Amino acid sequence: MAFVEPVTLRERGVRLEPLAASHEAGLRAAAADGELWKLRITSVPEPENTAKYIDDALRMRADGNRFAFAVVDDTTGTVLGTTSYHDILPTVKRVEIGYTWYAKSVQRTHVNTTAKLLMMGHAFDTLGCHVVGWRTDNFNFASQRAIERLGAKKDGVIRGHALRRDGTIRDTVMYSMRAGEWPEAKAQLLYLLERHALA
Repeated sequence: MAFVEPVTLRERGVRLEPLAASHEAGLRAAAADGELWKLRITSVPEPENTAKYIDDALRMRADGNRFAFAVVDDTTGTVLGTTSYHDILPTVKRVEIGYTWYAKSVQRTHVNTTAKLLMMGHAFDTLGCHVVGWRTDNFNFASQRAIERLGAKKDGVIRGHALRRDGTIRDTVMYSMRAGEWPEAKAQLLYLLERHALA
């Protein structure tokens, strides 16, 4: 039995469902909204590489290293982007959340906050994780701000850690949240979502 079993999570019009080959056209359209593959600090696939991106995610799921979700508008069925649990460590009950990207038209909306609320809740409350982690490019300042808004703490920077798509070597900024910090973080995220709904 895998540590992360297939599950569909939904709240506030956002649905996270296990990524599948059937999501290819939707992911292509989401990436095309803003030509996201042109950003050097993301892992968004070029249109012609979308099928391989999904295949790689499914292979990593089979290996137990990653569980990818399609992020979907629960009303229309439109694919908005994708996000994953990765670097899954069952023995210490730790997962990281990443491989996250959304169509430009839904960035800076409630979608990411809702998706993270669902994933963090599932990790802490259902999987019994002790720690949830995040990592991002040292130049992806928007991602760093978004992670910090979730209530995660900065653990440090791993220098010379990974290759970017353009061949340069990046430093990786690491964040984490412990289970004991989750209740306060959850309350803050719900507060932010309620404020957004009233705006």
